[in-house]
Amino acid sequence: MASTSITDNPALADVQATPSAADLQARDDRIRRRESLLRVAVPTVVIAGLLLLWEVLVRVNNVPHYIIPAPSLILTTLIDNWDTLSSALWFTVKLTLLALVAAIVGGVLLAIAFALFKWVEIGLFPIAVILQVTPIIAIAPLILIYVSSTTAALLLCAWIVAFFPILSNTVIGLKSADSNLRDLFQLYKASPWQLFRYLLVPSALPYFMAGLKIAGGLSLIGAVVAEFTAGTAGRETGLASRILESSFRTEIPMMFAALLLVSLLGIVIFLVFAALSRTVLGHWHESEMRGER
Repeated sequence: MASTSITDNPALADVQATPSAADLQARDDRIRRRESLLRVAVPTVVIAGLLLLWEVLVRVNNVPHYIIPAPSLILTTLIDNWDTLSSALWFTVKLTLLALVAAIVGGVLLAIAFALFKWVEIGLFPIAVILQVTPIIAIAPLILIYVSSTTAALLLCAWIVAFFPILSNTVIGLKSADSNLRDLFQLYKASPWQLFRYLLVPSALPYFMAGLKIAGGLSLIGAVVAEFTAGTAGRETGLASRILESSFRTEIPMMFAALLLVSLLGIVIFLVFAALSRTVLGHWHESEMRGER
């Protein structure tokens, strides 16, 4: 009886050619690692290229440092004045985080009230809209006049800017729960707490995380704009005050150094909340389930 090779049997050849689950998983892991590397490498290369071009153009054209300083001079200024800039950075961080925490607490609680009580939303939502659409630069001087503590006034300004995205997104999320699931909960006689815990909160969580990423940056913007308006000076002040002082003294490298710290702080805030969103939603929500696509 003649032996049958794999090449003579199409069925066996197909089985041999079909990759196993382990091979598919290994390939997906390689693709994800490559994508993660590219997500870091490509922006890094682009930014490094732009900084190098900036450095070369400034040096070749002999541009004075009081017009546009070179990146190397900005970095040197940042290192030399780190004691002053670090204290200002810490003040801005505290102000931003306090405003964000207040916006989260107030926005979530008010959003729950809006979702559960119709007349609360009808009565208070227009006020929230008015606060959002009124430029903070216009109302900050009034807040600084009426609030005796400068720090409290700055905190209030930053809170106003960061509050609305949390409120609006959370309200939309609480109202976006599937009506069929609501009927199912009612059919099984779920309590209001069970409805809120197992249906409304999971429905609102993706919207809340999106609002949190927006509010994080806005709280920093509100803190900086409020401090610009206040024009405060001294040790217990933030990066905006360092920028103002440098502009008055025509210390342009110092201005760029403080501006660099503001930008880096905003980037860190966004990255932290983006990572938090992936951690919270990555295992069950489509917006963060990259590995399942």
